[in-house]
Amino acid sequence: MIKIDPHIQLFVRDQDEALAFYTEKLGMQVRRDATNDAFRWLTVGPEGQPDVNILLAAIPARDAETAEEARRLMEAGVAGTLFLTTDDCQASYEELAGRGVQFDQAPEENPWATVARFRDPSGNHIQLTQSR
Repeated sequence: MIKIDPHIQLFVRDQDEALAFYTEKLGMQVRRDATNDAFRWLTVGPEGQPDVNILLAAIPARDAETAEEARRLMEAGVAGTLFLTTDDCQASYEELAGRGVQFDQAPEENPWATVARFRDPSGNHIQLTQSR
């Protein structure tokens, strides 16, 4: 049987900056921070979900031009979306905004959910959702 691995990979332009954002602003916990000669394995995850790990991966630097193109695409917001769920979107929005998270969209009612949107410092889209 094949299952989905509970690791999510996000490319970030600066792992230390991303680590501060995900732990200090979003309240996530560091799962692992290990470095070998070529790679830093840095994962965070939400409290209460020990099986979920978000790998905050440095942009692969195959060459300077490719790395710069990857940064440009990330900052343009085309690298994907991280979906977070909450029982109370408005309360979570206010809590995160109080920690300094800058939202692109305040909570908005939709037929399927209440949704707020923001980005991490690297430009990755994050959607905060309260399902109906």
